Parts: sequence; C-alpha cells; structure tokens
Amino acid sequence: MNIKHLRLFVRVAATHNISMAGEELGLSAALASSYLNKLEESLGVRLIHRTTRKVSLTAEGQSFLHHAEDVIASVDAAKAAVGVGKLSPSGTLRIAAPASFGRMHLLPELPNFMQKHPDLKIDLKLSDTIIDLVEGGFDVAIRNSELKDSSLIAKKLVQDKRIVCASSEYIKNNGVPDTPEQLLNHNCISLMNLEMWSFKGDKEPLNIKVKGNFRTDNGEAVRDACVNGLGIAVNSTWSVYKQIISGELKQVLADHPLQSEAAIWAVYPSSRQLAPKVRIFIDYFADYFQQNPYWDEQIAGHLK
Repeated sequence: MNIKHLRLFVRVAATHNISMAGEELGLSAALASSYLNKLEESLGVRLIHRTTRKVSLTAEGQSFLHHAEDVIASVDAAKAAVGVGKLSPSGTLRIAAPASFGRMHLLPELPNFMQKHPDLKIDLKLSDTIIDLVEGGFDVAIRNSELKDSSLIAKKLVQDKRIVCASSEYIKNNGVPDTPEQLLNHNCISLMNLEMWSFKGDKEPLNIKVKGNFRTDNGEAVRDACVNGLGIAVNSTWSVYKQIISGELKQVLADHPLQSEAAIWAVYPSSRQLAPKVRIFIDYFADYFQQNPYWDEQIAGHLK
C-alpha cells in the first residue's frame, strides 16, 4: 500500500474534491485520479463515490479513513523519531472556531503561528454552529461549550470567565441590582434559550430566570446591545475586555459571581492518532492564552 495514495485519499475525504486534494500534494488531477484507482484496486473495494458535482466516501471509505489517518501519523512520527523527513508539520490544517472568539483572539495570532510553521496551510471556518468534525473533514475545532460527544477529545486552552455587565447609560437611568434576585426588576439581555442565570450560593447555586425585551443568538450582539444601553447582560471577559477598559461597560453584581465552569476547548476526534500539525496548533495556543489570559490581565484593575 503506497503512503502517497493514502495521503491523497485522506485529503480527498477532507476536501471532497479530487483536483483540490491533488493540487495540495503537487499532483495533477489525472495523476490524483490514477492514485485513487490504484488504492481501490489494491484493497479490492470502492472507497469513493464520484459524480460530476462532488466526491463522497462510500461506507467502506468512511471505515477506512481513520485507519489511513493513523497509518500516515505513525509513518510521520517514525520518520521524525530518526530525523528523516521534515521535522516541521506540513499540509493543510482545517480549523473550525466560534465566529466571535475566532475573529477576536485566534485570527490575530495565526500569522505568528504560521510564521513559525511555514509549511502549514490553514483553512479556517468561523461559525457559531457546532460542526461535525469528521463529516466536515476538520482536524480540530475551538469550542466554548460543554463537550457532549464521547467520540471527541477535548483539551482545555483557557478558562472562559463570565461577568454581569451594564452600560453607564443603563445604570444612570435604571440603577443596578444589589442582589441576583433584583435582576427580576431589570431588563436583561440574553442569548436565546439561556435565560437562566446561575450564581454561586452558600450551599447551592442560585438560579434566576431573567426576562427582557431583547434576545439574540450571537454573543457579540449581546455585548453591543449591552453597550447601547438595552439592558444588563452576562458576557465573557474575552468579549468585553475592551469595553470594560474604556468604561463603556461596568461590572455589576461583582459580589455575586456567576456559577460557571465555562472554558475554551480545542477538540479533535478520538478515533484519530493526534497528527503533528494538530498537536503543534493545540500546544501553541494553550501556551499563548495561558490560564490567566491577556484579556483578564488587562481588565484586572477595572473590575470591582
């Protein structure tokens, strides 16, 4: 079994395009197609459905994919162990990330990451929708929600600290609550289906079902609505640190912290041996964000 054929097959599975996958590996479309034919002939099964519009994996191809990825990762690791081949990860790293966090904190640092690893190419998808990594052909995803899929492995990159905020205008016109229960007398901005705010209690969390005249499905929209005086909101410090520093937003209920174990996670399929390019990416950004990230350091003196 030819390792070049396996590498091509894995990229076809990720891109759903034979020509694109071949181009990534320096192969013409005709040669790429020939490699796939030879791989299928050697296995005696059809791995790929080919139509005029798209390419997809057969059931056999889907089953074979993870084994092919493990073989490639093992070969690369073996070469590196004896100093053969490139020590620097190469190829295309496909990343999915939340739109707001990705744009604000991931994208600005990617040029430095890519400068350290010039043989890597990055495909970055920014979306607040939870994406199926395997189905979408992604190597790694950044998520800020609890991991519920047992087929995935998650590595914590940084804590996602959340605070209750209001604008100076809102505070001037409406005052601020002294206790979580007083939120019931205020207009609260919330993410859709997340109207229950949980605060740390003496023994058990104190849950408050807030109400208000504005909800949205986007974290940045929550922040901006809060800045514009529409109400009180829960925000991640990574999202509002600039507004806290500028004074556009003030922390409220500082003596009543939220009950939250939220974090930013790097997630990848457990069925795969961790590819060097994924490991490098995770290690780099875990070190970059650290447990006390730069945004929390910058606003430390501005919080109560």
